[in-house]
Amino acid sequence: MSRNDKPVNGQDNPSFLDLLNQTPPAPPAPELEGKHGTMRFARLRAAWKASWEEGGFLYQRWEEVFQARHASWHEVANWIKAVALFGGLSLIVLMLDAAGDIASATLKGLSAVPATSASDGSGLWGTVDHPVRVFLADQAAHLSVAPAALYAFWQLTGLLGLVGGFLGNAGARIAWLLFGIGSLAMIWSAAPAGGRAAATGLAALMWALASMVALRGLTLRPVVHNHPPQYQFNPALHLHATIPAPTPAGDDYDPDNVH
Repeated sequence: MSRNDKPVNGQDNPSFLDLLNQTPPAPPAPELEGKHGTMRFARLRAAWKASWEEGGFLYQRWEEVFQARHASWHEVANWIKAVALFGGLSLIVLMLDAAGDIASATLKGLSAVPATSASDGSGLWGTVDHPVRVFLADQAAHLSVAPAALYAFWQLTGLLGLVGGFLGNAGARIAWLLFGIGSLAMIWSAAPAGGRAAATGLAALMWALASMVALRGLTLRPVVHNHPPQYQFNPALHLHATIPAPTPAGDDYDPDNVH
């Protein structure tokens, strides 16, 4: 450990300069005099070989990596923690960037579908879908967003809530419930007055059937976990009695009790 490195939590902070400082300088060679680059390469090669020997810089780092597989997080070397955290953050950033691109492409693809002309209100699905399209188109006239974008977002929310709820994600199930409640409210508002109740009831039944998939495994019964106690108490009664020591046989004679 170099003099500038201080132990943190009982662990030494390795310095890469130890890789060059752990070997003595190479002995001068007459044929290499005047060739500074060759001397430097020879010294670096000697340091590389010495670092993999027992007690060398790279040897110790490899031992720390090998021991990290069986150690807890607090026992792992600090440089391994730093590399793991940096790699995890980089992976999260890449996943978020990829998810943003996928979501953007999905929204653009769904937005290409017209919001009102794709359904004429006929059939069971048209009875439910057409009022939603009409409601979103009317609301988009007062917003700075296209009706197709609102309809695409509505579809994407329902799809993610259905798939995520099937996988057991709590947030996706909450989104699915809000999606269904919002859809029923839009259908009730935009459906024809004469068939408003029928259209809303039909949408509620469709939503209930789809909820069998989205809310799979959900129960209202409280889950009780019976764990055995870690410490078992065994009550016991202990009686401490003092037994008098037996007296010798000669001590039983009392002349006053002789009749």
